[in-house]
Amino acid sequence: MPEGHSIHRVARVHRRWLVGRHFTADSPQGRPEVARGLSGRVLLGVDAHGKHLFHTFEGDVRLHIHLGLFGRIRHFRGDAPVPSTACRLRLVSDGATLQLSGPSACELLSLEEEAALRARLGEDPLRAEASLDRAYARLTRGRVPLAQALLDQGRIAGVGNIVRAEALFVAGLPPLMPVCELEREAFDRLWGAMRALLQDGVRDGLIVTPGAPPRPSPGRKRAERFCVYSRAGLPCPRCGGKVTGQSLAARTLYFCATCQGVDRMHGPRRKRAVTLAP
Repeated sequence: MPEGHSIHRVARVHRRWLVGRHFTADSPQGRPEVARGLSGRVLLGVDAHGKHLFHTFEGDVRLHIHLGLFGRIRHFRGDAPVPSTACRLRLVSDGATLQLSGPSACELLSLEEEAALRARLGEDPLRAEASLDRAYARLTRGRVPLAQALLDQGRIAGVGNIVRAEALFVAGLPPLMPVCELEREAFDRLWGAMRALLQDGVRDGLIVTPGAPPRPSPGRKRAERFCVYSRAGLPCPRCGGKVTGQSLAARTLYFCATCQGVDRMHGPRRKRAVTLAP
């Protein structure tokens, strides 16, 4: 599933390339409801929140897209190929065609429905108005492992398996600690790491974690490079110990036990106050 930086990158492309265009729409897959609502309208704005994409068309018509595990958006300039029968939505304008297939959500929402959906999402590190106080309060509820809580989109929006593994490593935090024990200073460090990785992803289209080892194939200049993600059994680039990979809530979690203090995570619990932002 695309992580938040990929969706924000799509939103940026759509704002630059598609906003202001007049579109006709159809659904080769045979689901015409959304297409009927969009056809003949001008795209006015595009926004992303976490892994969710929002398009606003004239007449206050709002399109919500969530790609899920199998969704794909293809863009074409000039002539586009004939879409497959799996294409859920096709938007066509002079010089620009968008084809969407396999999304988990492709729906029209009212203003109130969109607001309700956004309210259920956690704070997005890529959004300028994100509140660290609200993010901290949501993230640290309960005693689930920190790494599991980070993938809960109602706590922090846009973080996926790559960003959680790399950000926890950069911040030096034990992924299995109860989330309620996360101190505010440690959270701020973690938030900064997540935000930096996601911002790099938006800018470059890929993530290269600071300190990540070079790839075995030096000829591949544009390739993602990680410190712990998908490197189970390989040496940690910081301490040389082996990176651990283990299952957590049906996902594989990667970490360095030494650098991330896993052996110290059962130390005395310190009390802390949680203050909800107004």
